Amino acid sequence: MKAARRRSLRTAGSMALALMVLAGCESLSTGSLSLPDVFDDQGEDEAIVVERRIAFPAEEYARLDKHGSAAVQGRLTYTTASGETLVGANETVSVAPATRYAAEAADVALSGRRIEPADPRARAYTHTARTNADGYFVVRGIPSGPFYVAGSVLLPGGDARSPLIIRQVELTAGQTRDVDLSR
Repeated sequence: MKAARRRSLRTAGSMALALMVLAGCESLSTGSLSLPDVFDDQGEDEAIVVERRIAFPAEEYARLDKHGSAAVQGRLTYTTASGETLVGANETVSVAPATRYAAEAADVALSGRRIEPADPRARAYTHTARTNADGYFVVRGIPSGPFYVAGSVLLPGGDARSPLIIRQVELTAGQTRDVDLSR
């Protein structure tokens, strides 16, 4: 029971981090992003939360549609350093509009630090779906425009997650876009 609760909390924490990172991304730095383990005791450096410098751009978001007729589909996988491919089974995949607000969160996350939670108004524009047992996902009802698709995979042992995997896509009305969410 306790293990199931920890797994549920890990999934919720991963989804929250993905939503914080994606609740808005205009550009992403290159490099590796490791998700902080929010469920274990943290040292002083790990507990530091970076304050957002960019205020929520309400006018920019007000011009965005929350729903549309586009979709993204694909598979979430992660290949370990030893070459083992892990399937992202029963994981959350997030799709969020590419805005300057999220660019700040992505840059902070890509540097290995945490940023304070996204404004709830930004999260209202983020679409999510669960992967199936084979790691496949479909996210529907997305409006046209540039978006970031992101997810991570629970690593063997269940105590850590893969780095966040992010892809940028441009969607048009009615389009279904294939996304290889692997690393």
